[in-house]
Amino acid sequence: MPEVASPFVCGFKGRCPRCGKGALFGAGLGLRAGCGRCGLSFAFADAGDGPAVFAIFILGFLVLGGALFVEFKLGAPVWVHVVLWGLITPLLAFVLLRVLKATLIALQYKHRAEQARFTPR
Repeated sequence: MPEVASPFVCGFKGRCPRCGKGALFGAGLGLRAGCGRCGLSFAFADAGDGPAVFAIFILGFLVLGGALFVEFKLGAPVWVHVVLWGLITPLLAFVLLRVLKATLIALQYKHRAEQARFTPR
């Protein structure tokens, strides 16, 4: 079996799960067809709803904690919350979704996870 790059490093950097060098994403959250460096096809990659579920829980904790801190420690008016969390939340969501999606795809590659196949008896 060829050497596989660390799934967590590849996930954080958004790199190919096999070589760790080529870009995994094209624009935004869209996957490329394959790695430009090692030629690995990303057709196997299906992160599904996993990244979104993790992102919802992580963002909910961070944004709610931040909003409570700003409200009770700083006493900020409502417009500050609207501006602050209206800008921070989508930016954090985008970054977090890229990292989580790339990490789950890299873990899927490392452990050779694929859809279950059931044979009739």
